[in-house]
Amino acid sequence: MPNLTNQVQPPLSFIDPAFNPIVATVVRSLLPAWLRWHDRVYPVEVTNAECLAQLYEDFQAGKVRFMLAFRHPDTCDPLCMGHLVWQAVPRAANRLGKALATPYAHFMYDRGIPLWAGKQVGWLYSRMGGTPIRRGKMDLIGLRSARHLFAQGRFPMALAPEGATNGHSEILSPIEPGIAQLGFWCVDDRLKLGRSEPVLIVPIGIRYHYVTQPWRSIERLLTQLELDSGIVTPAADRFKDTLRDNAALTPKQESVLYQRLYGLGEHLLLLMEQFYTKFYHQDLDAMRQAIVVSPSDQADSPTLANQLLTQRLQTLINVALKVAEDFFALSPKGSVTDRCRRIEQAGWDRVYRDDLDSLETLPLVERGLADRVAEEAALRVWHMRLVESFVSVTGRYVLEKPTVDRYAETLLLVWEMITRIKGNVPFPHPRLGRRSAHMTIGEPLSVSDRWQSYQTNRRQAVATLTQDLQKALEELLAISD
Repeated sequence: MPNLTNQVQPPLSFIDPAFNPIVATVVRSLLPAWLRWHDRVYPVEVTNAECLAQLYEDFQAGKVRFMLAFRHPDTCDPLCMGHLVWQAVPRAANRLGKALATPYAHFMYDRGIPLWAGKQVGWLYSRMGGTPIRRGKMDLIGLRSARHLFAQGRFPMALAPEGATNGHSEILSPIEPGIAQLGFWCVDDRLKLGRSEPVLIVPIGIRYHYVTQPWRSIERLLTQLELDSGIVTPAADRFKDTLRDNAALTPKQESVLYQRLYGLGEHLLLLMEQFYTKFYHQDLDAMRQAIVVSPSDQADSPTLANQLLTQRLQTLINVALKVAEDFFALSPKGSVTDRCRRIEQAGWDRVYRDDLDSLETLPLVERGLADRVAEEAALRVWHMRLVESFVSVTGRYVLEKPTVDRYAETLLLVWEMITRIKGNVPFPHPRLGRRSAHMTIGEPLSVSDRWQSYQTNRRQAVATLTQDLQKALEELLAISD
């Protein structure tokens, strides 16, 4: 969620899944227009939809249980999944001569979404068959609900193994081991019911491409972000009307555009380093001096500069998280994503209070103190929100492959950061141009075939399945390139 409220709130309640076929039918009918006109994503192409058509036929016949594990680079991914299930799968079934009932899917979503998108979103997700999960704690209620739906729900389960968007179509974030654990729980639960049908995890790749290369929109957004950041771009480097959409950049244009993007990133990085040094007493100067450069990169000036930028960014990310962790008395354990989730949960614990009596009857002084706690928590969570967008950012992403897609993705992440710094909500993102989506259905991974290994060594079996799913999704990135 973009921001925590600055006033104490009642405890967060669990939103029970309550699938409503009428609501689902309305959403299904509106989806194509929403994708086309609101999100400007069309067409959505699907490779190997026949695989899912067969799986849905088997599921509806009680012959299999399966999970759709989809890549999550963008907020449009759930809409593309809707297209896949409601349009691509029925069409594939028709081609194969199969008669399917209308396919649907249960899904897991972050409990924080209705906090910033509105309670009506929680109501809608519930009626669509979704179940919420709180990612920063052992959410027993959420896990039990997801486990029940996977093992006994009316539909297959869908979720994003990366846990959150990373803004990169061509970079896969580390996936969470809970996906594999849900799979093994499903096998266990089905066996307890006297059922032994296969349990599968189906990897699904999603890639986005701009249909017409929107160089003009990219340059205009870059110019605006430079102005917001206090950068004065020389007149010679401003393209005005010389850029052409859907046309290759000249070598000079490519060089200037990259240097402007790099310069914006370096300028913002320096501003944030100074911010944390001056006001949060973090010795970033010493940290910069401690950066070690790979010997193989020292002879290559652009590579060296980008490696230094990447390491400085990672140092800044660590410092921003440390500022929040110090306030909440959290230890910096695990990955950056793990640390973000714990900070988020610590903030929720101070805003959505289950240790207070009814807020309506709380004495005014106690209510005022509770509001101060909530306000301070929101301020500290802000540091973590800055980090979230840059978990997968590297200085090499555009340099290695300066395509319009990579320029746009990187620039939108910078826009999100600047928007947060300005105190605004970074949703929705600017629409730079129409995009197409390409979805690829991978080879299903059998959880049932690993059941004996799980019984022997549960931790190793979960880790192995997680690694295999990570590899499968990475291979799908190359296929859809």
